Amino acid sequence: MRLLPATAGSGIIFRRTDLDNFEIGATGRNVAKVSYATSLMRKGVLISTTEHLLSALIGMGIDNVIIELDNLELPILDGSALPYVEALRQAGIKIQRRRREYLRILKPVEVRENDKFIAVYPGEGYSISYDIDFPRPIGRSGFELDLTQGAYGSQIAPARTFGFREDEQRLRDMGLIRGVCEQNAIVLSSDGIQNGPLRFGDEFVRHKVLDLIGDLALAGHHILGRVVAERAGHAMHTTLVSRLLRDRSAWELITVAPQRRPVYPAVAASLATA
Repeated sequence: MRLLPATAGSGIIFRRTDLDNFEIGATGRNVAKVSYATSLMRKGVLISTTEHLLSALIGMGIDNVIIELDNLELPILDGSALPYVEALRQAGIKIQRRRREYLRILKPVEVRENDKFIAVYPGEGYSISYDIDFPRPIGRSGFELDLTQGAYGSQIAPARTFGFREDEQRLRDMGLIRGVCEQNAIVLSSDGIQNGPLRFGDEFVRHKVLDLIGDLALAGHHILGRVVAERAGHAMHTTLVSRLLRDRSAWELITVAPQRRPVYPAVAASLATA
């Protein structure tokens, strides 16, 4: 995989170099099957496990980038977004002349599924509140973050994906998690964490926030609003994006963030070097 600078207004674009440079935009209309990860598809061409890189791009304030890859799935690396953040910092970020368009939430948009819930509400900045409830040894946990305060790189990016050992064979039989190992995921059993230590005491919920930021990137713009999630997952994250984009009365595009200015510039940004 290789990340390239892109012109202002390009957005985030995936390019399959193994398929004649076929391009798929990172937008809600291209969301494909969603299970253990978020996938994009256009004209039968698939891009899988996009959420960690998309999360890093949003967290670093990058609007325009071309992502070249020669297979259908993005690298899992260490299971977090930190290697992406470090690579982006090393490459540098170029401020572009065109001002960023923010998607400002005007009214609540909610998705409910039994005891699961996710919603976005009007609000200044971009804040997220996430609660999870998993079997032992995770249990219940919650985390709140304001992306405009610049905490993504230190507080969210290092949080790794996780899974239960008892689910491993079933998922592998389905053709999933073929590249998972103890170096790129937190492995759990009913007895506890199999490959500690954790990077954070609440690393599990922080990773869910990481996933959510990446999935909401498919709205196509940086969001100005307040997101609340309770036991949600990729499917509900992307359903919220679809429902939000369909309701044109729920949002507007603006070029200046009101009152609280995000720490990343109000103008569009791209990578400085390949």
